[in-house]
Amino acid sequence: MKDLHIDYRIGLSSISNIIREVCASLWSRLKSACFPPLTKEFLAKSAEEFEARANFPNCVAAIDGKHIRMIKPAKSGSMNFNYKHYFSVLLLAACDSQYKFLYINVGAPGKSSDSTIFKNSKLYSQLKSGQIKMPPPRTISESRPTTVPYFLIGDEGFGLCDFLIRPFAGKYLPIGKKIFNYRLTRARRYIECTFGILSNKWRIFHRPLNVDEDLTDSIVKTCCLHNFVRERDGYQLEDTITVEGLVDNMAPDNSQPGNADKSVPTVLTDYFLNEGQLQWQMDKI
Repeated sequence: MKDLHIDYRIGLSSISNIIREVCASLWSRLKSACFPPLTKEFLAKSAEEFEARANFPNCVAAIDGKHIRMIKPAKSGSMNFNYKHYFSVLLLAACDSQYKFLYINVGAPGKSSDSTIFKNSKLYSQLKSGQIKMPPPRTISESRPTTVPYFLIGDEGFGLCDFLIRPFAGKYLPIGKKIFNYRLTRARRYIECTFGILSNKWRIFHRPLNVDEDLTDSIVKTCCLHNFVRERDGYQLEDTITVEGLVDNMAPDNSQPGNADKSVPTVLTDYFLNEGQLQWQMDKI
């Protein structure tokens, strides 16, 4: 704001008000266009695109959390002080295979974990209550009669639940579990690339945000409207090269696993080792 104050010779308070009004207006007008309703048909199409691009069946979205670096908010104590030893707010987001956000949750304090934010989010409650309906389970190959439900994929920071799949834990894993983890990571990279596009498109994330918490949330939400820019500009390689300013939330998660169907990773592991295998996957583990 001080740079804008000098460049345009506008008062700091006026610039602050302009930024707040522009962010609020963009969010109110573009939110419905950039974040379409998560219907069964929409999620089924997203899963088809994930399978075509990432070779991971029945995945409707990839989800992850990122730290948005900021200057310590006034009177916040240690709530925004994260495990990386700086102050931040968290952005929890889900994306499709075209690097577009399907859902965002902004504003959780930096000391929170991905699993906690997800379980307190509107997305989780709507999936749990059935307001967001997943497509019906389907068979993933002609030679495999077992039906597999649709799900989101996340990293080890998330707890197990009925509609989210995460990697197998541990270092010394059998070949099948290593292959499953590789294939899941290969699909989950889309959310990492989406964060990379976000931070390289909007360079404000290359430095700590020195504004109030409410304006921080407004700026992050407005930047997440990058779906609009993606539709207009298309894919640009330089936007995905690095992820600047955003850091993975890898804090340990002590939550207890849910009642997820533990046979789903097993079925997928068997599928990846047989008819669904990729010719290069053994070289990646």
